[in-house]
Amino acid sequence: MVCMDKRIRLVEFTNTFHLGGGEVQFLELLRGLPRSRYDIQVLALEATGPLLPEVRKLGLEPEVFPLGPSLIHRQTLQQIIRLARWLKAQRVDLLHVHDFYTTLLAVPACRMAGVPVAVGRLDLVHWHGKARHALLAAATHAATHAIANADAVRRFLREREWFPEERITVILNGLRLDQFDARAAAGLERPLPEVPEGAPLITHVANMTHEVKRQEDLFEALALVRQRHPKATAFLVGDGMRRPELEARARALGLGDAVHFLGHRTDVPAVLRRATLGVLCSRHEGLSNAVMEGMAAGLPMVVTDAGGNGELVADGQRGFVVPPLSPPALAAAITRLLDDPAMAKRMGNAGRAFVEAELTLERMVSAHDALFRRMLGLPSQDGDGTASSRAA
Repeated sequence: MVCMDKRIRLVEFTNTFHLGGGEVQFLELLRGLPRSRYDIQVLALEATGPLLPEVRKLGLEPEVFPLGPSLIHRQTLQQIIRLARWLKAQRVDLLHVHDFYTTLLAVPACRMAGVPVAVGRLDLVHWHGKARHALLAAATHAATHAIANADAVRRFLREREWFPEERITVILNGLRLDQFDARAAAGLERPLPEVPEGAPLITHVANMTHEVKRQEDLFEALALVRQRHPKATAFLVGDGMRRPELEARARALGLGDAVHFLGHRTDVPAVLRRATLGVLCSRHEGLSNAVMEGMAAGLPMVVTDAGGNGELVADGQRGFVVPPLSPPALAAAITRLLDDPAMAKRMGNAGRAFVEAELTLERMVSAHDALFRRMLGLPSQDGDGTASSRAA
């Protein structure tokens, strides 16, 4: 057991520092955990990515544990042994791991070193095949605790991987609302495309790397929506190798003047402020930061029933939840919001209120703090029992 009067030696282990929902949450957790109670060290498989300078600004220099060319390469085993020795030498109290490859490296090392390990499970394993899922499930079972970022992930762990309920804590992602609002108020960093006066603006924020995001379903839905609302326009924020394919698909549907590809933007809150509603139509999700940001901007959201989307939006309360891979259902929900601006406004306000109550960065950090202390047999600093934040 850790002494109550000393700081917890906590290790946060991530893959890289590239931009992504999980990586941003990782950075915010580093910023938020109180240094008065935590001595934090950062590990990574690669010290690369645009978020690395932000980590260094916190006075944290990552220790690198590179994997071999494959999981079964001898270099991977060497890194596991090296990590176990490092954990002992550093007298680490607890390790928190955030993704697939780091989990497979960290869990056996922690078992060897006798260090408790919490595994972050952030999605429904939709990126992996059966073999990789089996490896991840085995590693999670060997860990001390699992942190799910949505109730859908908790159910997946319990029902598909038979993971014990008492070893799962649900901690929703968090937003730094003051920073989000300031960025929205600061205005656009560069102009948006010109659209017809009075055109309803639909935003979709997602990468264009993986087909799972299904931007093409939004295009088909938009073609249907424009039969009733001919000025309806979509702004797509994000980039990736699928962009040329998606641009061609939009043109083929006759939407060349109605779908605008904005690429990567760092002023997303300001873009959202100018929108009418937000859409996320993925086949699979974890807990989407894009949906959270749309709600923070006061937008009614139309989302597919994938992962934690339905937990965030709650069909009929903060927007609408429709089946995945169903452009007609997506179009019908968008049309309902455009037909009834008063209802859309109420739903957008309800979404913002939900973010303020349930999805703050402070709540996310506090929940991790409470869990880490519980894992080490220490009393909670707050004593309020709110660590396992769950969506309504």
